[in-house]
Amino acid sequence: MVAAVLVVGGAGGAWAWTEREERAAAEQAATRARAADAVEAQVRDVEALQAQAADVAAVHAATVRADARSALVVAAEHARATLATTQDAVADDAVRQALAAILADVDVTLAATDPAATDPATASDPSAVAGTTGARSATALRAVTAALVAADSAVVAAHEAWLQAEAASAAARAVTPAPSRPAPRPAAGGSAPSCDTTYTGPPFYTSPATAGGDGSNGRLPPESLSAISWDVDPRGTPYFLTNAAAAALERLNDAFRGQFGHDLDLDLTYRDYDTQVAMREALGSVAAKPGTSSHGTGLALDVPELPCEYGWDTPQRDWLVSNGPAYGWVSPSWAGKNGSNPEYWHFEFRG
Repeated sequence: MVAAVLVVGGAGGAWAWTEREERAAAEQAATRARAADAVEAQVRDVEALQAQAADVAAVHAATVRADARSALVVAAEHARATLATTQDAVADDAVRQALAAILADVDVTLAATDPAATDPATASDPSAVAGTTGARSATALRAVTAALVAADSAVVAAHEAWLQAEAASAAARAVTPAPSRPAPRPAAGGSAPSCDTTYTGPPFYTSPATAGGDGSNGRLPPESLSAISWDVDPRGTPYFLTNAAAAALERLNDAFRGQFGHDLDLDLTYRDYDTQVAMREALGSVAAKPGTSSHGTGLALDVPELPCEYGWDTPQRDWLVSNGPAYGWVSPSWAGKNGSNPEYWHFEFRG
C-alpha cells in the first residue's frame, strides 16, 4: 500500500514539473517573438526616416537648383538686352561676340534643365524631378551665371567707353560748317529780324516716346518723358522731354510768356534713334552720330530757325540766354555765336 502511494505521488510530481517547464518555454517563446517584432518595427521606423530624409534632401536640392536656374534666366535676359543695345556701339566687337557665344551655350543649358521637360507621370516624385534637371548641378549653374555676368559686364564697360569716346570726339571735333546763316538783319518797318538758310534737305520733326525703349540715347520709353502743355509739332506730335526737363521748361515758358506775351515757340525736342540715323544720312557730319545726339537724351530743344525771332541778338534769344539758366536751360558754349558749331536755336537742360 505504501509503495503504491509512492508511485502515484512520484508520477504526480513529474507531471507538475513538466507543466511548469512547458509554461516557461511558452513564455520564452513569446518573449522572443515580442523582441523580434520590436526589432522589425525599429527597422521599419529607421527605413521610413531614411526615406523621408532622402525625399527632403531631394526636394531641397531641386529647390536650390531651381533658384540657380532662375538666376541664370535673369542673367540671360539682361545679356540679350545688352547685345541689342550695343550693336555697332563698341570699339571692338569681339567682346560682344564672346558674350553671344556664352549666351548660346546658356540657352542650351536652360533647355536641358527646363522643369517643363519633366515627364508628367513622374512630376510628383522629387527624385524624378531632381534627375530631370540634374544635367547641371546648382553649383554648375551658378558658375555658368557668373561667367555670363562677367561677359555681360565687359560689353557694358566697352559700350560706356565707346560713348565717352564719342562724346569727347563730338566736343572736340572740327565739323564741316553748318549751312550759312547770316546774322539777323532788320526787316522792313523795323520788325523782328529774319534769317536766310541754304538748307534744302528733307524736313525733320520731333519724335514720340520709344515704346519698349531701354533708356539709351534715342530709345527713351514713355515713362521717362513728358509732353509740354502748350504746343505740338506740325504733324501733331507732342514735344517730349525728360520729366525734369519738361517741368523746368513749363516754368521757363511762364516767365517767357510774361515777358513777351506769347508762349515759347519750339521746333524740335526729343529725337529717337531712327531719326538720328536719317538726319546723319541727310546732313552728314553736321548731324550728330546716331546714338550721341543731345536730343536723344530728351534734354535738348531747338526753337524755330525761321522766321528768325530767336536769332542772334534778338530780344527773345538774349532773354533766354540770360534767364534760362535759372530754370536749368542753357545755350551751350559750342552753340554760341563764336562757338565751334554756332546754333542760335539750340538749348540744353543741365538741371
